[in-house]
Amino acid sequence: MNNALEQAGIAPVLSVGEVARRGGVTVSTLHFYESQGLIASTRTAGNQRRYARETLRRVAFIRVSQRVGIALADIAAALSNLPAHAAPSRADWARLSANWRADLDDRMAQLKKLRDTLDDCIGCGCLSIDLCRLRNPLDKLGAEGQGPQRLLVKRKTGNDADVN
Repeated sequence: MNNALEQAGIAPVLSVGEVARRGGVTVSTLHFYESQGLIASTRTAGNQRRYARETLRRVAFIRVSQRVGIALADIAAALSNLPAHAAPSRADWARLSANWRADLDDRMAQLKKLRDTLDDCIGCGCLSIDLCRLRNPLDKLGAEGQGPQRLLVKRKTGNDADVN
């Protein structure tokens, strides 16, 4: 295939700058992806990185996955099931995204709940207001006193007083 690409005037490998530009990421992002094992490069005699053309699709796969909220560790696990230099196919995406669907559905439900109850929140951070269905349903923290109870660090002193 590389020979066919070369005959067509298409370079079989891309520089780090070309992949960054075409993939819509920074060079440092590519270096990070490589350090995490998400993509791979080879080195020239002058120690410059070169990426196979398939890397562009892997970068697109990573970016789309991140955009929908998939953790990088989950993306890495998914890509580890593919050959290191292979571009994810449509079938790969369908299989992997099906595995992520339940997690995305749960997060969407949480976001909808947040949206629907946001008008009750005044953003004060008190966490003990009796109407706060977001952070303190049924005012469970109200019995612990005033103020941001989840943020207070309680420790015993010589006189058993709570201290911040």
